[in-house]
Amino acid sequence: MGYKEEEISPIQRQTTQIMSEMVHAAETLANIGPAISLFGSARIKTDSPHYQKSEKIAQLLAKAGFAVIAGGGPGIMEAANKGAFEAGGTSIGLHIKLRHEARANPFLSLELPFQHFVSRKSTFFMHSLAYVCLPGGFGTLDELFEALTLMQTGKIPTCPVILVGKDFWSGLMRWIEEHLAGNALINALDPKSFFIEDDPERVVAHLVKFYQENPQILKLQPNRPS
Repeated sequence: MGYKEEEISPIQRQTTQIMSEMVHAAETLANIGPAISLFGSARIKTDSPHYQKSEKIAQLLAKAGFAVIAGGGPGIMEAANKGAFEAGGTSIGLHIKLRHEARANPFLSLELPFQHFVSRKSTFFMHSLAYVCLPGGFGTLDELFEALTLMQTGKIPTCPVILVGKDFWSGLMRWIEEHLAGNALINALDPKSFFIEDDPERVVAHLVKFYQENPQILKLQPNRPS
């Protein structure tokens, strides 16, 4: 016998919504092929060099045969979706409605709307083969450290995490190396997998080479059939 609507608590209702979003996302993205996620701020303007680099990286990824997953909103997310979309690739937007991200950007092959951050973030990590991080705020940092945490704990395969924006990321990278790795608070980070690179062509060339040399990684993704 099911619950009457008035007997369902807000927590139960929220849990049901989260599960429904994750199932819908898994079904929608089941056959997208190899995909790369791009993270970065919604507040970056279209005339920013960071916007232009995001667009260029996504364009090159699409031409190399990768689907591009971004947040579906403005700023860096829009640039990533635009680059992939206009290059004829698969441009996926995992859009969550926020005050400064009221609508999804118009450069999407697939739009997945989310009400909850937990289901949205899980979708990124269930369907991505690598992560490219451009400048951003707390949300971008959350996504970056979630990716690294999941890799260090063996919950997702180890794969490239590339930071784009040397001036922006260098201080954080030094802090990680000195205070986290230096005090053995994390496992050693492979400089071939976690590094800063500002040139879009080299970013994409590294990703292409990685998957040419490690084709088995495609079979290890949680959303791929074995």
